[in-house]
Amino acid sequence: MSFIAAALLFAAAAQAAPDDVKINQLIVYGNDACPQSTPDEIIVCARLDEEERFRIPNQLRGNPADPRNDSWANRAIELSYVGREGIGSCSPVGPGGASGCYADLVRRARAERQGRDEINWNRMIEEARQERLGRIDEEAEAVERAIRDER
Repeated sequence: MSFIAAALLFAAAAQAAPDDVKINQLIVYGNDACPQSTPDEIIVCARLDEEERFRIPNQLRGNPADPRNDSWANRAIELSYVGREGIGSCSPVGPGGASGCYADLVRRARAERQGRDEINWNRMIEEARQERLGRIDEEAEAVERAIRDER
């Protein structure tokens, strides 16, 4: 391998920024294989038991009266402000009407946080990126060793 070809190969590997890579998040069940990542795509798989394949997601099971299991239509009705006035109401009417806006925001954020799934996709994506960068570093070191050996 000539020095120019090795330098071009090293430059091409260095230009592949992790932000340019497509990320695909999959849930696989039982012993199903996770597809291999490609140079253009990072595939991150979360594995669940085979019994979970055709079930309703865990965060949607349980008590129908739980606000996390409430439909979007019911949530939209809840957001209507008809008749809510005065202190602590988050309305422009009455003294201190805006004092309830922050409390309402906090309440909705807590309910939303409780309703999300248990899979930490951000951590899994970061681990896949670090693995990919490790492979790129190994390939770059191999190219550098080859260049040094030619001299």
